[in-house]
Amino acid sequence: MIPVFDGHNDFLQRMVAAGPDRDRLWLQGDGTGHLDLPRMKAGGFAGGFFAIWTPSPPGPDDALAAMLKKDPPFALDLPPEISPAQALPHAIAQAGQLMAMARTGTLDICRTAAELRASIEAGRIAAILHIEGAEPIPDLDALHVWHAMGLRSLGPVWSRPTRYGHGVPFAFPASPDTGPGLTEAGKELVGECNRLRIMLDLSHLNEKGFDDVARLSDAPLVASHSCAHAVAPSSRNLTDRQLAVIAESGGLVGLNYAVGFLHPEGRREPMHGFEIMLRHLDHLLAHLGEDGVALGSDFDGADMPVDLADAGALQALVQAMLAHGYGRELVEKIAWKNWLGVLERTWGA
Repeated sequence: MIPVFDGHNDFLQRMVAAGPDRDRLWLQGDGTGHLDLPRMKAGGFAGGFFAIWTPSPPGPDDALAAMLKKDPPFALDLPPEISPAQALPHAIAQAGQLMAMARTGTLDICRTAAELRASIEAGRIAAILHIEGAEPIPDLDALHVWHAMGLRSLGPVWSRPTRYGHGVPFAFPASPDTGPGLTEAGKELVGECNRLRIMLDLSHLNEKGFDDVARLSDAPLVASHSCAHAVAPSSRNLTDRQLAVIAESGGLVGLNYAVGFLHPEGRREPMHGFEIMLRHLDHLLAHLGEDGVALGSDFDGADMPVDLADAGALQALVQAMLAHGYGRELVEKIAWKNWLGVLERTWGA
């Protein structure tokens, strides 16, 4: 079995919803969602980035609910910015769930590349604390507090705007070139993340914000869960120009498994087989090279392909890559080694 290291999941929201049943959900599963410890073990899921994400308050024009009902073409308004006071209780609750998972002895919250390797070798889940959308971080002092808690990866935005920058709307077909770049606070955030060696995640950030990070950051550029715009022209996907900038920095893109971002026509219909995923991987490899492509599932945050319905099916993707003609060495790079490599280049050994 080839291990898989994953660039993004939203499991912590399910843990919060489970309340007092959280340990049972993690250790045994309940048959819902995409992740739990038994399915991770069955699929070779060795570790990954566990995202803290704050939902927008419910409303009649909820963008995500509308997106799931629309056929392309569509262009949906983004939810408005939310305050740190709204975001912080959600963020603390999700961070607490990750710590509860660690207390079971089955998962480690890793702060260094050496800790990642040790956790994987010991057979535990190697977890990275990630925040998707920096709403729970009102200032740089708060960033230091989160870093002390274990934060090692940060996305300045999740599509809706924050005090740091602007995300892409949910639109198809559409360019990621929407809206202005980073705010002054966002530019300061980039510098402080570099000093603290917190990985900056470019997924969800619009193109001008992407360019600002590329100009300001001294770390490899990373998009944890994105696809190729040339294959599927979603606003969430990366253009060939962006891929070239990432490649020049020695960075990486983790392939998103979400059907709506993979499908060349943007449809959210059941997707069978791995042909479209392999088409994206071929394109990413052509532009990023063998050291610049990885996996970023979006498990528990999106609709998955039929044949990759949950973490237990990960080895089916591994076998599809091998059958496609990728050698075992390349498959191991895509599946896990490239993530560890870019984190060593970002965090240090």
